[in-house]
Formats: sequence, C-alpha cells, structure tokens
Amino acid sequence: MIVFDLCCAAGDHRFEAWFASSDSFGDQQARGLINCPVCGDGDVKKAVMAPRVGAKSNRQAVAQPPAKPSGSREPSPELVRKLLADIAAKQAEMLPQSRWVGRDFADAARAMHEGRAAEDLIHGQASPEEARSLHDDGIAAMPLLVPIVPPEAAN
Repeated sequence: MIVFDLCCAAGDHRFEAWFASSDSFGDQQARGLINCPVCGDGDVKKAVMAPRVGAKSNRQAVAQPPAKPSGSREPSPELVRKLLADIAAKQAEMLPQSRWVGRDFADAARAMHEGRAAEDLIHGQASPEEARSLHDDGIAAMPLLVPIVPPEAAN
C-alpha cells in the first residue's frame, strides 16, 4: 500500500488517499474513480509531498504528538457545510433585531453595563484590545461567527 497527497483543480483542496501501487492510482484516475471529498471535483492530481525519511541511527527521535482517541472522528465536509449554513442563517435572523453601533461598540456596551444607557441589542466593531478589556470587566460580548459588511460599506 502507498499513500499519496492529492489535490483537486477546482478548489485546491488537499487530501490523502491510499492505493495498492502507483499504477493503481493512475488506473483509477484514468477511469474517473477519484473525486475530491470536499467539493466532489474529479480533476484530481498528486500534490507535492515530502518523503518520509527515517532519522539517522545516531540521532534521537522526535516525540510524536499523542494520537487522537479511537472514538474521535473528523466531521464530514457535508456536516461542516451544514453547520456553517445553520450558523449563518441564525446570525442573519438575529442581526435585524439589533442596532449597528460601528466602531463605538466597546463604548456602547460599557455604557449599558454601567447603567449610563438603556439596555439594547447592539452589534459593531471592536479591536482585540477593546474586546479583551470588556471581557476583563465582566461585560458580555462575543464576535460574530460569520463576517458582515458594515452598513456604510454596503452598496
């Protein structure tokens, strides 16, 4: 058995696949049996890969990272796409219910927390330092998971 790093032409997605031999890869590729597991593209080629060269006998081996527990699995690309679509849909549903405050987000959140402004649902922009300061002061704020275009930048 031999493992190859492969990539598709459509999305340049990289993935591994095992074959009985190099000829077996060529045969399956010619018959169109190999598809990208991410986008389904059938135009798949071998990617550049580093050979696995064993360490010299007089060198100490590098510690390998711990293996994943046998029960853990990577989510399928379809599941990841579905979860991202669900997150984007929920965020799109919630944004119209909140008020855009732009770069004044940290000040507006702090004013509401301190009682200087009425409680309201807001969204806007904050620097990493401003977000850290809000967190350190016990003010609840979180980043939007799907980026949005500020209203003044939309055409």
